[in-house]
Amino acid sequence: MPFLGQDWRSPGQNWVKTADGWKRFLDEKSGGFVSDINSYCPKDVHNKENLFNSLNYDVVAKKRKKDLMNSKTKIQYFHQEKWIYVHKGSTKERHGYCTLGEAFNRLDFSTAILDSRRFNYVVRLLELIAKSQLTSLSGIAQKNFMNILEKVVLKVLEDQQNIRLIRELLQTLYTSLCTLVQRVGKSVLVGNINMWVYRMETILHWQQQLNNIQITRPAFKGLTFTDLPLCLQLNIMQRLTDGRDLVSLGQVAPDLHLLSEDRLLWKKLCQYHFTERQIRKRLILSDKGQLDWKKMYFKLVRCYPRKEQYGDTLQLCKHCHILSWKGTDHPCTANNPESCSVSLSPQDFINLFKF
Repeated sequence: MPFLGQDWRSPGQNWVKTADGWKRFLDEKSGGFVSDINSYCPKDVHNKENLFNSLNYDVVAKKRKKDLMNSKTKIQYFHQEKWIYVHKGSTKERHGYCTLGEAFNRLDFSTAILDSRRFNYVVRLLELIAKSQLTSLSGIAQKNFMNILEKVVLKVLEDQQNIRLIRELLQTLYTSLCTLVQRVGKSVLVGNINMWVYRMETILHWQQQLNNIQITRPAFKGLTFTDLPLCLQLNIMQRLTDGRDLVSLGQVAPDLHLLSEDRLLWKKLCQYHFTERQIRKRLILSDKGQLDWKKMYFKLVRCYPRKEQYGDTLQLCKHCHILSWKGTDHPCTANNPESCSVSLSPQDFINLFKF
């Protein structure tokens, strides 16, 4: 039987460092092209290369890769493909399974936060990971998580939008880290404890920056929200899905306060988020004997989850089991790939990797 592999007792290969990087140098005995190594480098450098050639090249390559990943850079680990094949078990064709951390690294969330349609989706996903999935992420995925979170904070500080949403996300993450750091020695977090303490201090600094934001009025002096007709103002307010936004809007001007107390506005908000059965269980009457929809809304929020709706979501192809953003091309053999795609909520995305 012929021996196809290289003999483990061989002295190894010769490599020469050039301006284009390391190049393999072939031997005369092997029938390859030959030239003098000394023509590439001085004698003392040649001696160093001989010493280097005696090392195990696979170990050196892995060491360099590990050092690069552990360096204190804030570079996102990107992949060319913006989709990932989700498999939950080993087969003859594919070994292993897809993890939450691997999907988090491959789906380009760093770019997704720049899209206003995907921003809320990514923030909600970060919140769910911060609550219960931090320990399931690899070291690189945890680093990417913090890098993406930093980009989210910088975007909010620049745009002065979604401040409360990110403030709540940071508070959720800080609370989770406080619990996990106290359990040191049980391998619940990847990395040195001092590194995580530093990250917690960074989160506190971000919270302070968000608390110190001063909303600046634009220099543009044109038509404002209060200049619109009342029916149009009410129509715009009906597009808000968070009751706290309605309360904040009502504090801007007395006229807006009257609109924010409209019973029909709060009734539609309750009916949008909750079912009729849930509403009937939490009926609250006002002093006039009428349903107080505003109080009912905040009561229902404490008892039931609100309805989630996003402009753009991740989707899973049922035919080829590929996970990608909506509108992203992926190699699918189905005749009509769009009919095979199912949109995933952030919680569905998390549940996809629970084995």
